Amino acid sequence: MTTTALAHDPMTAADRCDRCGAQAYVRVLLSSGGELLFCGHHGREHRDALQGVARDIQDETRKLATTPATAPSDER
Repeated sequence: MTTTALAHDPMTAADRCDRCGAQAYVRVLLSSGGELLFCGHHGREHRDALQGVARDIQDETRKLATTPATAPSDER
């Protein structure tokens, strides 16, 4: 999924997927002016269709691959 250089506020745990309610990691700003939020799974599932209607896609799925600083040392 590609993103553009627009400035975005980081997504938080309060941002929920419009499809399943899980934490959202993908924000889609529609050309029509609306906004959709998706978890990583649904963002990937609908990627091709979204690129056709999106003005911008904010993809923060990289956060899924990082280990929180509060994790025990053996999990880092």
